[in-house]
Amino acid sequence: MANENNGVFSDLFIAFGTLAQNIADTLGNGVTTATSVVQTCLDLCATIVTTTANTAIQLIQGVSTAVTSAISPKK
Repeated sequence: MANENNGVFSDLFIAFGTLAQNIADTLGNGVTTATSVVQTCLDLCATIVTTTANTAIQLIQGVSTAVTSAISPKK
């Protein structure tokens, strides 16, 4: 029903404004969610890269130790 004091057009503008605000809020929430997902993926990728690098370093150290042990003169 139209507000008796403001008329039909005022009610229409209020309804449209509310709809526009709801759409803006929904889009804002979507951007926040997308940003959160991207951040989580970046954190996961960084963890994977770091873990892989650490594993590779440990493997190289192990091979180096084994080679050094194998070529060292025995007493």
